[in-house]
Amino acid sequence: METRTFKKTDLLIGWVVFAISAAVYLATIEPTASFWDCGEFIASSYKLEVGHPPGNPTYQLLGRLFSMFGSNQQAAMLINAMSALASAFCVLLLFWTISHLGRRLLETQKIRLNTGNAIAIWGAAAVGSLVYSFSDTAWFSAVEAEVYGMSSLFTAAVFWAMLKWEENADKPHANRWIVLIAYLMGLSIGVHLLNLLTIPALVFIYFYKKYTFSWKGAVLTLLLSVVIIVIILYGIIPWLPRISGWFDLLFVNVFRLPYNSGMLFFVVSLVAALFWGVVATHRKGKVLWNTILLCLTVIIIGYASFAMVVIRSSAKTPTNENQPDNPFALDKYLAREQYGAAPLLYDGIYNSPYDTWKNTRQYVKMDGKYARVKGPEVPLYKDADKMFFPRMWSKRETHGSFYDSYNTGKGKVNSEGKSMPSFGDNMVFFFDYQVNYMYWRYFMWNFAGRQNDIQGTIPGDPVRGNWESGIGFLDRARLGDQSKAPEMLAGNKAKNHYYMLPLLLGIAGLLYQTAKDRRNAWITFLLFFLTGLAIVVYLNQPPYQPRERDYAYAGSFYAFSIWVGLGVVALYHLLRKKLPGILAGSLASALCLFVPFQMLAQNWDDHDRSGRYTARDFAFNFLTTCREDCNAIIVTHGDNDTFPLWYAQEVEGIRTDVRVMNTSLLGTDWYIDQMQWKMYTSAPVKFSIPRESYLYGTNEILPVYERVTDRVPAIQAVSVMGNPRAKLQLNDGTMINYLPARKLRIPVNKENVLACGIVPQKDAHLIPEYMDLDIPENKHTLMKVEMMFLDMLANYEWDRPIYIVSRGGDLNIGIRDYLRYDGMAYKLMPFKTENIRPEVPYMDTDKLYPLLMEGYRWGRMEEPGVLLDYHVTYLFLVQQAVRQMYSQVAKALILEGKTDKAEKILDRGMEIMKRYPLNYAVQPSLNEVGVMETVELYYFLERPEKARDIAVPFLEETYKAIGYFLGSYKGGFLSSSDAESAISTYVHMNDILKVNGDAELSESYSERIETFFKAYQ
Repeated sequence: METRTFKKTDLLIGWVVFAISAAVYLATIEPTASFWDCGEFIASSYKLEVGHPPGNPTYQLLGRLFSMFGSNQQAAMLINAMSALASAFCVLLLFWTISHLGRRLLETQKIRLNTGNAIAIWGAAAVGSLVYSFSDTAWFSAVEAEVYGMSSLFTAAVFWAMLKWEENADKPHANRWIVLIAYLMGLSIGVHLLNLLTIPALVFIYFYKKYTFSWKGAVLTLLLSVVIIVIILYGIIPWLPRISGWFDLLFVNVFRLPYNSGMLFFVVSLVAALFWGVVATHRKGKVLWNTILLCLTVIIIGYASFAMVVIRSSAKTPTNENQPDNPFALDKYLAREQYGAAPLLYDGIYNSPYDTWKNTRQYVKMDGKYARVKGPEVPLYKDADKMFFPRMWSKRETHGSFYDSYNTGKGKVNSEGKSMPSFGDNMVFFFDYQVNYMYWRYFMWNFAGRQNDIQGTIPGDPVRGNWESGIGFLDRARLGDQSKAPEMLAGNKAKNHYYMLPLLLGIAGLLYQTAKDRRNAWITFLLFFLTGLAIVVYLNQPPYQPRERDYAYAGSFYAFSIWVGLGVVALYHLLRKKLPGILAGSLASALCLFVPFQMLAQNWDDHDRSGRYTARDFAFNFLTTCREDCNAIIVTHGDNDTFPLWYAQEVEGIRTDVRVMNTSLLGTDWYIDQMQWKMYTSAPVKFSIPRESYLYGTNEILPVYERVTDRVPAIQAVSVMGNPRAKLQLNDGTMINYLPARKLRIPVNKENVLACGIVPQKDAHLIPEYMDLDIPENKHTLMKVEMMFLDMLANYEWDRPIYIVSRGGDLNIGIRDYLRYDGMAYKLMPFKTENIRPEVPYMDTDKLYPLLMEGYRWGRMEEPGVLLDYHVTYLFLVQQAVRQMYSQVAKALILEGKTDKAEKILDRGMEIMKRYPLNYAVQPSLNEVGVMETVELYYFLERPEKARDIAVPFLEETYKAIGYFLGSYKGGFLSSSDAESAISTYVHMNDILKVNGDAELSESYSERIETFFKAYQ
């Protein structure tokens, strides 16, 4: 076959594969924002605002471009479509990459290209690229506004471009491909840093093409690739802002020029110097140096997308995380100082005591200059308390108990007399948790199959989030008898079985490429390893991650998909021994194409987010809970109760009068500054603590030192707490701020309370003259966020209602007794609410009834076909406890004698929740409490048929769950803890039947469980 004919057909089939992938992705995108970071990415892209560190300006600029093709109501869908198209282009480039490597396999064996092996190569490229396209991780990232789809595209693009250079290396101007790769590398910094990990593979392609192989050359090539990564990652990225900062310090503090004038001077000088260098080396014929300077120049041009971050931050956009409006702040932003860093080679571990603290200094904007002030303190350890390659390092108490399960007590004793884990314990944790559980488990999800999408947290849990192939005997040996699982597990849409076919094809492709083309096998392995296990080492993840992290390893799964494709070529050569070439190529391709389309069939139902509006409506409900005309504040705590609200306000313009205050961010100086800005129609939040007392690194933890035992005005206590001159001297001479009293008094403005509807007129008699706040006796320190919240309350004039999500979250400062249940949030009241009506939380049913009946939106979750995945289900059933919200309001209505409304509320709750499992979390949770309360209330309302309609399927499902959890597993029960919880739930529900007169039905369920237990005796 002529090369020209092959390339034309190759091009055509590649675009067909692109069209298939794009069609699938676009058909399954979410039409609005998803949970986690998606709402923030859409908001920051739509208005070019500043997202979380280290920033994604390239992604934002492209997202803004896509969002311009529709209204604000369509912006989310358009940015989601950008992710879908980026992922489809990634699949296209993967097709051409596999095709290229397939041809290299022929060349190494000196086999002439003919129709038979051409068909095999096209089949291989189609199979490998479509397997990646329909894999769990790639598809998940493709249908939401996240950076990982675009990051994968950059990975695919630079790898494909390097193969194009290899193909044209001996032709004039071939180095333009290398310059293109450098530019893409620079741009990719503005998407995600993962792309830099492709550099070693790219450098080895250059080495194999230009030099005769030697082990010395290979080692030097590997070292050179590491040097290039270091130059970009630890040179260009951090040092350009730092050097800019030196110039800015000179221009601002010495020359009295505006902020960023020195940075601008440095950038112009750098551009001029690079331009001169490129021109000079070109004129003198210095090809190597000209190429190096060109590459450096285009990397910096791509990296210059971060200029948008500084420019937009200086404009004081509403979303302005870390406020990197100057080079010093940009340096901290890029370094992700807000999140801290995990140790890598040699450091202390989780139970190592701190030896001392190292003081740091930082430059901050203050009064038109840069002031050099105290920075965060860095803990230091004694060498005796350090460990090589520390994997168990996190100081969180919950993490420590997890690490303890790996600590055999055989390690050395630290300076506090505690037994440190041995290096062997450390490596057991590394391989068992970080490598196996946090990488290979995800790998198997994509190439063997998946058990369910319930988040797993502990290695060895046979119930949640494992890989599952669909091969019965293999799965039973690892996970127990899955055929006995209750519907909530057996019917999980993410139960996807690939029967290990992609894995087996990939192994075949790996072995075949290693045998026939070792050089390209090594290059593919480098790509696979560095974007997979090397990231595992670098991230050094602690236990109990808030979400599954498979998206971080998309590049590794991309690389393995190359081997999946080459497995088709391996099968072709096996068939070629018995069959004619064309028939062998066609048969191998046809047989193996079953694999990606099996994955498509399995994965469609748990990746199809079309028609789902849950995150947007979730935000709408929070904002709708807040009163409209009084500049309400809503206090949130995490990503999923904050980012959707940012999206709703910034993109769709929903309730921009409400100030969103996130407690995870309120401990940072930049966020405290921004709370004091006016945003849209939301008035500034009032604080009195001076800025120097809440700067980064100052008063991160504040002791409670009760010098005054009487009740004192909160404003006086705060004035001491935030005064940089009113400090307490410790034994070592350190001077620190402190809270001088536990009993605080906040005056209540009754007129404002009533005017803003904080308290309804009917409860006006409950309004006191003061709100007395008591810091818990067992609380000896305040976090900065609590310090600032107390400051806000001390200055509170009761002129705007304050709503709080999740009963205050981490704000343990005595406010929980003052919260009124307002549906999706709690409202801060001037009086204690816990004993007003002991049977139910204090609430205003006149407000809640219309909200729950018609005011709240539920993301079309009651409609058939709308995907309810784990996170959506968990959020609504457990975190927000929607069932219990309806049952609690119904109970309050019954106590008020409004039984008709109570029944309607219960009916409405069951209607919107009809597609959610009744017994969701297995172990008792607020969802199960809500279900049982609903049954009890239906009985009370004399609607036994409605009660039974809930109780019977609940008991049936729970009964099946008990049998499943008590199934035989490795010499014991599958999950005794889950079984105990299910038994408790079963007994409780059955008792409800009995107490409410359904004795016959209750007796039948009692007999069933008794018979069941007799079988286990």
